[in-house]
Amino acid sequence: MADFNGKFESARQDWETPMDLFQPLDDEFAFTLDAAASAENSKASKFFTKDDDGLLQDWGTETVWLNPPYGDGSAKLSEWIAKAYKSSQKGAIVVILIPARTNTSWFHDFCLRYGEIRFIKGRPRFGNAEHGLPQPLCIVIFRPKLSSFEPRLISRQVTTQLSFELIDE
Repeated sequence: MADFNGKFESARQDWETPMDLFQPLDDEFAFTLDAAASAENSKASKFFTKDDDGLLQDWGTETVWLNPPYGDGSAKLSEWIAKAYKSSQKGAIVVILIPARTNTSWFHDFCLRYGEIRFIKGRPRFGNAEHGLPQPLCIVIFRPKLSSFEPRLISRQVTTQLSFELIDE
């Protein structure tokens, strides 16, 4: 059996989103809230820090950027995904940078069912890290619920123009 202990873990949970990944998305969405940030790495003028606990906050009808902690022990990634989807149903647009964990229940139950998915080619480098992140990433977009007169989108997958350092494995 494979040993995945530590494979996708980091002692840090405050890695700043690379600007070359973020900027095209901000140009498209004009973010008004960063739901999981610090004063040093926030991507919007309004943001929630770890002390604020974005999971407990109301995201209202903001246009939300979310690069959640992927494994800090205090909250599971699935909780952030559920919060993002529920917030979109209350009027927020939520754009999330997450690992493309297509084998998980939360990915199928929320991302594939209700989200627009943009897979990222390559390995974006976060902050001053020496190498790009060694796991597949994607952008998931949850939009406010449609009126009862519009057909519900089950899944709309779009490839992104963003690409980063490729690895040969």
